[in-house]
Amino acid sequence: MSSPALLEVRGLKKHFPVRGGFFARVQDWVKAVDGVSFDVYPGETLALVGESGCGKTTAARCVLRLIEPSAGEVLFEGRNLAQLDSAGMRELRRDMQIIFQDPYSSLNPRMSIGNMIGEPLRVHGVTGNGELERRVSELLEIVGLSAAYQRRYPHEFSGGQRQRIGIARALAMNPKFVVCDEAVSALDVSIQAQIINLLNDLQAQFNLAYLFIAHDLNVVRHIADRVAVMYLGRIVEVAPVEELFNAPRHPYTQALIAANPVPDPDVAQEGQPLQGDVPSPLRPPSGCHFHPRCPQAMDKCKEKYPDTTAMSETHSVSCLLYES
Repeated sequence: MSSPALLEVRGLKKHFPVRGGFFARVQDWVKAVDGVSFDVYPGETLALVGESGCGKTTAARCVLRLIEPSAGEVLFEGRNLAQLDSAGMRELRRDMQIIFQDPYSSLNPRMSIGNMIGEPLRVHGVTGNGELERRVSELLEIVGLSAAYQRRYPHEFSGGQRQRIGIARALAMNPKFVVCDEAVSALDVSIQAQIINLLNDLQAQFNLAYLFIAHDLNVVRHIADRVAVMYLGRIVEVAPVEELFNAPRHPYTQALIAANPVPDPDVAQEGQPLQGDVPSPLRPPSGCHFHPRCPQAMDKCKEKYPDTTAMSETHSVSCLLYES
């Protein structure tokens, strides 16, 4: 990428304590995110993919400091988020927003749509009362809803309309970076396509950068510029989207793509789907975490976690098969 990164994540970790006994002492740690590094550039979509429980959402919430990381650095436009106090974070949150997964639980049922979308504007004191109503109407129209809806309540809308409202709320402060946390997984397929097209249009219009968390690879292929594949708290492969789908290097990535359903009954499914379940992050396997399920595992995979190997300027993989 020619332009500097908007977001830089370096060695991000989030370990949750496991407590037990009479005094609730810490007995162990769940390593939900265990040393994740990636960049997001202005105007691009980086998709973070992997099986459920691999740490995708936890990593995204650590990036936004919705939960505090255990270690690592998150730099936004060169500013280290860990060094910011509450006032500094409040200022920065104008530029960093999130669209939540569930459009039913992410909207307050007791607030009207206008109050909900306008709340960030009131909190940051950027508009007067008359200007606020005009801005809310503008946001509703941007996401394809009528300005007359702002006096209605969430229960009056469908799932797809609710997600549009969530998107309008995320756009209220003109952010530069938006986390889309499984933003379409709770929607019907036809509505998914509408929301994906809306996100693409908004990105082109406002030069937004997305961290797009998903497990549906068909959606990822349609929206992403680059893909980071995550397994058990660590990133195992990063590549441009078409390069990743056409020439996946890591055995886990190959298995994910093989398991992705092909929407054509006449096309045979290629590749061997994964066997077994994701190990517990409380007791991750030694060496490469993927080796118990890997069809190409070697003896040394049980002992050493692989370093990141650059396959090209834009494609990296963490696998002992490619270490010289």
